Amino acid sequence: MTTQTVLPVEAEQLKKISAKRGEPAWLTENRSRALQLAAELELPKLEKTRLDRWDLNNYGGLSEVRQEKTQQLPESITSLVDLTEHSNLLVQRNSDTVFTRLAPELAAKGVIFTDLETAAREHGDLVQKYLHAAVKPEENQLTALHAALWNGGVFLYVPKNVEIEAPLQSIFLLDEAEAVFAPHVLIVAEANSKVTYADNYISVNLGGKIVHNGSAEVFVNQGAKVQFATVHHLGEHATDLTFRRAIVENDGSIEWIVGEMNGGDAASETLSILKGNGSSSDVKAIAVGSGSQRLNYTTKAVHYGKSSSSQMITRAVMRESATAIINGITKIEKGATKADGQQTEKVLMLSPKARGDANPILLIDEDDVTAGHAASVGQVNPEQIYYLMSRGISRAEAERLIIYGFLAPVVSDIPLEPLQKQLQALVERKLRQ
Repeated sequence: MTTQTVLPVEAEQLKKISAKRGEPAWLTENRSRALQLAAELELPKLEKTRLDRWDLNNYGGLSEVRQEKTQQLPESITSLVDLTEHSNLLVQRNSDTVFTRLAPELAAKGVIFTDLETAAREHGDLVQKYLHAAVKPEENQLTALHAALWNGGVFLYVPKNVEIEAPLQSIFLLDEAEAVFAPHVLIVAEANSKVTYADNYISVNLGGKIVHNGSAEVFVNQGAKVQFATVHHLGEHATDLTFRRAIVENDGSIEWIVGEMNGGDAASETLSILKGNGSSSDVKAIAVGSGSQRLNYTTKAVHYGKSSSSQMITRAVMRESATAIINGITKIEKGATKADGQQTEKVLMLSPKARGDANPILLIDEDDVTAGHAASVGQVNPEQIYYLMSRGISRAEAERLIIYGFLAPVVSDIPLEPLQKQLQALVERKLRQ
């Protein structure tokens, strides 16, 4: 069965824009093929969420030309970045790169950190090998549309045996609802490398509705270690749809730290494919919903490798009439002996009208494994509030302390101090609206 889809761009127009931007022929062909798929495929089917009832028509328009890099940071994001001499930073405004910096010592080691469109032109063979290899266009209508329309984004390449101590940071700023906002993050960590990457999605002064259809692909080769932290803070006029995916080879590890702080409807999938023996994944995610938001967040690990391990912790706080579907999925394939998969989903509801649904799912096709899950949905424990109040703390302050403690395991793991402070401020703001 197919769906009738009104595409945001015509096929010939897309080819023209790609050519105007100087994109290589293989990329133009990829976009065209994906656009055709988007007209044929259905929306993804999410647990207890009907995406066809969401407003997904406002993708904005693609521009034929790019703005020149100014190296001038917008005032709205200066407090979120580290501008010391050895910082590594890329800032995009409405998908145009306005600032980029890579420490010379990292460039000398062969590290690549640039916008994805530049990388496609200058490192075509490398980008072509990995682009859309984890999040495939043929999966559903959203992944196909993203592959056709992705605009801006980052390419991070870490050569073999290179260990980077300082985090690399990207900021994606949206302040025009008329422009396509669909960054694609592509990270390749070669064997025995190590890197921490952090990004931030933020919108300000949007004059209309827009859909963010984003994607992040991470390739963790043998023995490599990748830490990926992300905070999404798009306003109430933005619908946020994001697919994050890592493919992890032998003895590699991926750590996801996710802060879902959006003001509008949002859905995301954070998936680790543990392909190699001894591979591991650790996911920590928090979400705060308010108003009438509709949220659907999925964390997932698929085990193929022997002695692979996964850990998933998701915590959500719902206020007012917000609703959230929180899914945790552990899949252990036949042959993944000695695999270990653990997951926990917890939802706090702060209002009688708020709704939360925690869905732990274990799918196991191998006997010689260990796996477990825990899930809870409820209100703030009155005994904890009473205990704190007996120590002279007000009820409002007691609730605030309990909620902060509930979310602390994720907030405290953010690897950049400015980003950590922003996440703390966002949590406080959403809880006090």
